[in-house]
Amino acid sequence: MESTVIEATTGGHETVHDITAECARFAASASGGGDGLLHVFVPHATAGVALIELGAGSDDDLLAALGDLLPADDRWRHAHGSRGHGRSHVLPALVAPYATIPVLGGRPALGTWQSVALVDLNVDNPDRRVRLSFLAG
Repeated sequence: MESTVIEATTGGHETVHDITAECARFAASASGGGDGLLHVFVPHATAGVALIELGAGSDDDLLAALGDLLPADDRWRHAHGSRGHGRSHVLPALVAPYATIPVLGGRPALGTWQSVALVDLNVDNPDRRVRLSFLAG
């Protein structure tokens, strides 16, 4: 297994951050053009990984849906940080902190419109790490 960590700055706002290119570069390098599995993992208690179409409004739709499900208000028992911070700790139960993607011929075998995205509602922590691991087939 080969593994690396990439850094992502998500800023001080809710975001769906595209990491598809970084995943593709790592898969190409780690696989040597072969087949296997790419595992994407966010080692944070307040972020997730989604396979979703980006750039056509779906990313905004995802944030809006998460806003409806997890409002940034004072209902959360986990109440330190910015208003509604507790919802960020519930997010990984809805948007898992990992995804596993087949790699064929050195390329992630994503669907036509699929991208790999870091989903982050936590406005208190803009610096994120994402662990990429490749397991040869």
